[in-house]
Amino acid sequence: MTVIRYLGHAAFVLRLRGLDGVMKTILIDPWLTNPLSPIDLNNYIGKVEKIDYIIVTHDHGDHLGETVPIAKKTGATVITIYDLAVELEKKGLRVVGANVGGRVKVNDLFVVLTPAIHSSEHGNPIGVVIGGTDVKVYHAGDTGLFAEMQFIHELYGPDIALLPIGGHFTMGIEEAVKAVELLNPKIAIPMHYNTFPPIRADPARFKELVEKKTSTKVVILKPGEKLEYP
Repeated sequence: MTVIRYLGHAAFVLRLRGLDGVMKTILIDPWLTNPLSPIDLNNYIGKVEKIDYIIVTHDHGDHLGETVPIAKKTGATVITIYDLAVELEKKGLRVVGANVGGRVKVNDLFVVLTPAIHSSEHGNPIGVVIGGTDVKVYHAGDTGLFAEMQFIHELYGPDIALLPIGGHFTMGIEEAVKAVELLNPKIAIPMHYNTFPPIRADPARFKELVEKKTSTKVVILKPGEKLEYP
């Protein structure tokens, strides 16, 4: 069973069965000191169980977050865009640097870096499709809407899509609804909203519009809550 736990903003912990049949723990965009986070960072780092991978979509502080101390504590491998991976390797982290394209060479997971329309200092921002034996999850990162989301559906068929809805820096609700239409996942989970005043959004409105227009189910997770799938 795959478990997705929301940690506020764009941070998630994903537990899934890898391609080798072994359960993996993946931390995505670990800004665990965000205002909505259920995590006490010092307590978390002191007690955290093994993390296999940390995936960082871009180097803005609200996504890179506490990658460095968590990776150093756990020995997790960081998967990210090549230019950022080079910088993190200088800090002593184990990294896999890649680019948007085909499947990343990670033997126990299905990982593909996808485009994201946003900004960053080191390399291009990315989204990511992550999969194991049972499920594929698409984390869009910070992005605006782009038509090639249709290709993400056609090529990779993510079962679950984690999508920003806050507007201002990313898609808003209307754009995220269209993204669901293009991606056609079984489940969509909204993220990147209500952390700051500029990204105020109503996830219930997102849910209403998505479920009116598509067959996708929207699951709204409060920070700390989790989804078990299937």
